[in-house]
Amino acid sequence: MDRLDNTVRPYAWGSTTAIPALLGTEPTGEPQAEMWMGAHPGAPSRTARGTLDAVIAAAPGQELGTATVTRFGPRLPFLLKILAAGAPLSLQVHPDLEQARAGYDDEERRGIPVDAPHRNYKDANHKPELICALTEFDGLCGFRAPAEAAALLDGLGVPSLKPYADLLRAHPEDAALREVLTAVLTADPDGMSRTVTETAAACARLGGTYAPYADIAHHYPGDPGVLAALLLNHVRLQPGEALYLGAGVPHAYLNGLGVEIMANSDNVLRCGLTPKHVDVPELLRVVRFRPADPGVLRREATPDGEEIYETPIDEFRLSRHVLPEGAPARDLTRPAPQILLCTAGTVRAGEEELTPGTSVFVPAGEKTEVSGPGTIFRATVRV
Repeated sequence: MDRLDNTVRPYAWGSTTAIPALLGTEPTGEPQAEMWMGAHPGAPSRTARGTLDAVIAAAPGQELGTATVTRFGPRLPFLLKILAAGAPLSLQVHPDLEQARAGYDDEERRGIPVDAPHRNYKDANHKPELICALTEFDGLCGFRAPAEAAALLDGLGVPSLKPYADLLRAHPEDAALREVLTAVLTADPDGMSRTVTETAAACARLGGTYAPYADIAHHYPGDPGVLAALLLNHVRLQPGEALYLGAGVPHAYLNGLGVEIMANSDNVLRCGLTPKHVDVPELLRVVRFRPADPGVLRREATPDGEEIYETPIDEFRLSRHVLPEGAPARDLTRPAPQILLCTAGTVRAGEEELTPGTSVFVPAGEKTEVSGPGTIFRATVRV
């Protein structure tokens, strides 16, 4: 197996303290938002054999296994992260696989540079993802029922919100949500800024259910995404709980530390809480306007002690092992690539000793035994 040296991304929304606290290092004073573990070309993990993407490219069948290469091609199909949100991330959705392929091909035909700020599709892959909380973790996930969203808007007592609340009550649910989100994102910018300012003041005054939206507005004053956020379910995960975010589901992470895994893609369509490009027509084409409970995932334990977070896709499979002191080593050998990440205690993985925040890449089929005391997350694929 290969010990990984991983890049920490300094995005502005990142916490300045959460990742240093996990790693046992001193904060730098700068935001540390995400630590990437994998072979993403933007920041591949480094190993003693070279960068992980180069290691895999040199011998994909050996590193990934025949089944993985046959199913997903000669690349690691997932990216594992530690994510530390100190401020809200952009409100966003991801396309499904068909939409991603069509959108990427269209932008290629039109000659839009892949690094252009107005480009929507950086690759031809979808980007389902899962976030598992290491601390209390706040986020927004999926649409509220329109009637519930209308009542939330009414409770703020802001007159300019009344037309949106009326629209939410006047149509079938999917049409209501589509019409209101469209109206919010295409409204006159000056008028919308005033409405958001009044809404933010009301949220701050009322607190309680409205408190998360007051904090969002504090970070993004005047942004129409504040009103879009009020249409979504607020979720607070406890440590060990997770959310799965499939295609077309609007979401935003607000605060907390977690382990995130996703299909290896950069395709994001934003609908607010960001200075970046917002393509409203394409966004509305991709969003699935279905109210739903966010569906908090809890671990499903197997007889050998593995705690699995079940999802409906094959590019990744995330599980957790809590390894008691003195317990026999667990055999994690698998005919697929794995990344093992320690989040607590001290874990022995083969010849490697892992402490919180450290990780290893395990090639397909390599004999792998782990023992504690400690906790590891295991990222792999379904084959």
